[in-house]
Amino acid sequence: MIKHLLYLSRSEETSHSMPSTSAQRLRALDLLKTRGMLRLKDFIAEGIGPETLARLVREEAVVRPARGLYQLPDAHLEAAHTLAEAAVLVPKGVVCLTSALQYHELTLQMPSAVWMAIDRSAWRPKIDYPPIRFVRFTGSALTEGIERHRIENVDVPITDPARTIVDCFRYRTKIGLDVAMEGLREGLRRRRCKPDQLWHYARKARVWSVMRPYVEAMVSDGA
Repeated sequence: MIKHLLYLSRSEETSHSMPSTSAQRLRALDLLKTRGMLRLKDFIAEGIGPETLARLVREEAVVRPARGLYQLPDAHLEAAHTLAEAAVLVPKGVVCLTSALQYHELTLQMPSAVWMAIDRSAWRPKIDYPPIRFVRFTGSALTEGIERHRIENVDVPITDPARTIVDCFRYRTKIGLDVAMEGLREGLRRRRCKPDQLWHYARKARVWSVMRPYVEAMVSDGA
């Protein structure tokens, strides 16, 4: 009898501490309208339970583009939609390499996966969708030359044009030297970066000796 009363007491406390289902539903939809995409843990932090989300998905009021990620079905999807998805799923990651080149319109390449940098000691997330390829950065490499762009109400960190080009040369064996050179040529031609910016990042990444001949040749050719 005492155990039964204690169980009822705890159940009442839980029901009072959590918003009603209808309140959770309205709150979930409002959050998605404001923030675009959220993870399950974001909803739980707002007092919205998994059952409410599951019901919204069944009713097709909310869609789940990836495991643990939710958005509205009529959300306006930008060309960089997958970058926003990746940023939500990997909040400490940075969009880089070919994905950053494409975002800055410095390449015609269409990467089959989102390139993201994470800390060298960080746990590598297991994500089914969108496909993500990871590289490891350390120290200031994760903070210097990083721009924050608003995509579908998501704050997405992306390496700036000069930093992106240098990183492409640094990881040329992974993405191809032709891609790095395309980014360099377009970056200089469209004045998205300056030679001194390239030198600054390349010196730190220890790839200036590799880049220097290409930079000097393109500058002299008026690229």
